[in-house]
Amino acid sequence: MQSDIRYPTIIQGGMGIAVSSWQLAKQVAMAGELGVISGTAIDSVIARRLQDGDPSGDIRRAMSHFPNQKTIAEIMDRFFIEGGRAADKAYLDVPKLSIKGNLFSNNLLAVSSFVEVWLAKEGHNGLIGMNILEKIQLAIPAQLYGAMLADVDYILIGAGIPAQIPHLLNEISVGNKVAMKVEVADTKDKHYLHFDPTTLGIENFPVKRPLFLAIVSSHALVAYLNKDEETKPDGFVIEYHVAGGHNAPPRAKNAIDENGEAIYNDQDIPNLEKILASGSPFWLAGGFATPAKVVEALAHGAKGVQVGSVFALSNESGFTEENRSSVLNSLADPHMRVLTDASASPTGFPFKVIQNNETLSNDSLYSKRMRICDLGYLRTMYQREKGGIGYRCPAEPLDNYEFKNGQVDQAQGSKCLCNALMADIGLGQRRPDGRVEISLLTFGSDLEGPRAMREKYPNGWNAVQAINFLKEQISHQAH
Repeated sequence: MQSDIRYPTIIQGGMGIAVSSWQLAKQVAMAGELGVISGTAIDSVIARRLQDGDPSGDIRRAMSHFPNQKTIAEIMDRFFIEGGRAADKAYLDVPKLSIKGNLFSNNLLAVSSFVEVWLAKEGHNGLIGMNILEKIQLAIPAQLYGAMLADVDYILIGAGIPAQIPHLLNEISVGNKVAMKVEVADTKDKHYLHFDPTTLGIENFPVKRPLFLAIVSSHALVAYLNKDEETKPDGFVIEYHVAGGHNAPPRAKNAIDENGEAIYNDQDIPNLEKILASGSPFWLAGGFATPAKVVEALAHGAKGVQVGSVFALSNESGFTEENRSSVLNSLADPHMRVLTDASASPTGFPFKVIQNNETLSNDSLYSKRMRICDLGYLRTMYQREKGGIGYRCPAEPLDNYEFKNGQVDQAQGSKCLCNALMADIGLGQRRPDGRVEISLLTFGSDLEGPRAMREKYPNGWNAVQAINFLKEQISHQAH
């Protein structure tokens, strides 16, 4: 990485589906730090907001800058509803991702990533990143291209081993076709997702290669990714297991207690001396949301920290007001529980869940919800016995999952994160019986930072106040 780069001290985490909204990322970037938008399911987010009439006009304003307006017309034609859909109408879903690729689907992914990054970057020259999950491989190439068309500064990827990303960024930035190896269960055959930027019909539009930060949880992964120029990121976010969202599984075998919670031990703590010795820039995440922890991270040789929780609760995040105040109220309760649920996520990774009776963490509400997999972002591809590739998800109806050779005993507690996380931001699907999908809230299990902020700002806070809080002790030391 070039030595003249100005690294951020604070990276705002890329949370949930659009909890890390463009509004939040923009405020963080304007304050001189790295604002990050969540790229997860961004095509569904944009499609549903268009169906709600895009009341602020922001999406259409960003779309007017996309370099292929024919594509924009197709998307508008399919999804935009003037004045918004009727309250009793369901959202029209976007096409499910497929290894065969689909031009409309790729266009929608690219446009949606472009829109969110463009809005986050509008009107200032601060740094904007996009966070995406390695697990949702079928979306990655088109998303990268869309974000690069909007001049994204950083790409951050976790929830898997993002070894192919540096090569993809190099190739897509010069307009080359790419073949990305994708995981397919029940076979040793290799399968590839092909993506050709030229199919989006954009000519001579310059894109720069953004910097890439891999989100990992061990020094061994740092060493593995660094050993080859093809896989070497520009830096790392080292995530401890108290971080919100998806966590790396515990290294000890069968480390799950009687409550279904993943249990971590000293084996799971990253070796910072080895990471520092790698020479790569790194940031620490998971339990670093206080001024003292920021100072501690810098003392370990980190460039800074990545923080989610205090930004997830800031006024600009994508959470609905109801969800935000529910978590803020819970913070006042000394018994507030964040469970590292080993089975909630269809990805197979442990997932942090706030225990809250109004959400899917309530067993009664969970059991009443009809299982359905209609968004399908976390589906796994598998080789069918008679040939061809199928798709299955542990959160789909169990008999379907079993028919597709899924391990039903491991799918019992699996929750539909796709639909629940859309509900977190007020875009929950309406079902034929009139029910609207309900939320599932994820949060880091270290509550010290959010509780300190709540004490300081009992009526809530904004992103800039969160940054000032985190940098309090650095500012004092500087003076």
